[in-house]
Amino acid sequence: MNELSFISHEQEGIGVHILPTQKFKTTTILVHIQLPLTEELVTKGALLPNVLQRGTEQYPNPAQLQRHLDSLYGAIFNAGVMKRGEKQIIQLYLEIANEKFLADSRPLLEEGIRFLGEVLTRPLLESGAFAKKVVELEKETLTKRIEGLIDDKMRYANQRLTEEMCKEEPYRLLAYGIREQIPQITPEDLYAFYQDVLSSYPVDMYVIGDVQPDEAASYLHKYIPLTASGTKKVPPTTYKKAVTKEHTVTEEMSVAQGKLNIGMRTQIGYADNDYVHLMMYNGVLGGFPHSKLFMNVREKASLAYYAVSQLETQKGLCMIMSGIETANYEQALTIIKEQLDMMKRGEITDIELNQTKAMLTNQLRETRDSAAAIASMDYNGRLSGRRRSLEEILDGISRTTKEDIARVAQKVEIDTIYFLCGKEEAK
Repeated sequence: MNELSFISHEQEGIGVHILPTQKFKTTTILVHIQLPLTEELVTKGALLPNVLQRGTEQYPNPAQLQRHLDSLYGAIFNAGVMKRGEKQIIQLYLEIANEKFLADSRPLLEEGIRFLGEVLTRPLLESGAFAKKVVELEKETLTKRIEGLIDDKMRYANQRLTEEMCKEEPYRLLAYGIREQIPQITPEDLYAFYQDVLSSYPVDMYVIGDVQPDEAASYLHKYIPLTASGTKKVPPTTYKKAVTKEHTVTEEMSVAQGKLNIGMRTQIGYADNDYVHLMMYNGVLGGFPHSKLFMNVREKASLAYYAVSQLETQKGLCMIMSGIETANYEQALTIIKEQLDMMKRGEITDIELNQTKAMLTNQLRETRDSAAAIASMDYNGRLSGRRRSLEEILDGISRTTKEDIARVAQKVEIDTIYFLCGKEEAK
């Protein structure tokens, strides 16, 4: 389908991906920088985009930067980090109006890309390093963000499960870094890291909208003049690891609601032929309101406030998350394991199969309505080494049988059970 066909070229670690489409009245521009997820880099990697978006040579403070965005017909800009498997991704995002739909003939595409280039390649400096006041302010903000994780018990429990399950793997690391490392980072350290990032690591740039591909590409090369001739190779994510023992970790805390989270290894990554069947497995198990976990743990047994599962596509993990009363731990765990055994035996109803196909299909089709989601799907494919068209995935879903799901289920094994419970109610 031409609507989702990127025009791409890559040279010396720099990828340029243009999707000309009349579907959107705005143009979305994304810059992704790929770093290995390591203890040495992760905290600086999280801090860097926060510092970059605080000011540039031309717009030296957030107020001036925002005024410029407002002058670009209210362009939306943000920068941050995300974790994709065992890689940390620095992302810059800009959504800007397409001048074709405005009476003003101002070249907004060019101005938008010039702005992103300003943020990325001409940051605000003092004495040959990042501005000390900005770095200290963002260090404080990042510290609070990491410390604030404990206030969101659902996210906290999932991160603690990940840390316990992946103790010896990079995936254990939080995308926002390691709190204890933050005080040691100086403006000089961060600027040296920034220079290394721009000159050494893989960069992918996306433009999605009603644009001329050659024109968009020329603006990217002109205003974001990156040269990555010495590109450092980012190791692929390791997703195959045998489970030798089922681990159980219980943590006590003052919580009103217990969190029972279960981490499972599937041995299947995004590039594998069975990945689409794994999507169906997750959908039948706990991806939707009709799924086994929701219906049997929450609705029928009334044991959970929520019971869901989700996939980490690059790392090949399936995580079950539930909120329960501490007293219901054993019963809830028993029923969850019963659902996993049913999946292995292929005990899936026609309703579960067909509703999951319909829900997944609708969910995936909705990605066509979001430029960021289209770019994310393409980028996931590039990270894994296998790009899949939306049509290929939808066709795979429609063809998936109960036997396919049962075959995938045989590979899925519980690695770690994590239970966060109230101090006075600990088992």
